[in-house]
Amino acid sequence: MAQKSEIRYLTPLSVDNKKKKYCRFKKAGIKYIDYKDPEFLKKFLNEQGKILPRRITGTSLKFQRRVARAVKRARHLALLPYVTDNMK
Repeated sequence: MAQKSEIRYLTPLSVDNKKKKYCRFKKAGIKYIDYKDPEFLKKFLNEQGKILPRRITGTSLKFQRRVARAVKRARHLALLPYVTDNMK
């Protein structure tokens, strides 16, 4: 008798349920981003000191502009570095 051949199909990769990105400023009701608080602003910078884009942080356009302005002001006052090797 002929044996049944075992057919295997490729299964699609499991899709992770990604959390929906949200604007932390809208959720917390923050209206003003203080440029004098470098520890808070470091959350929006990568290891090299570059500003993280909206698609990664989930920040809305309005607050992303405010974050960028606050980071640039903090850099100007030497509260944050312009360029660095390891920031975090």
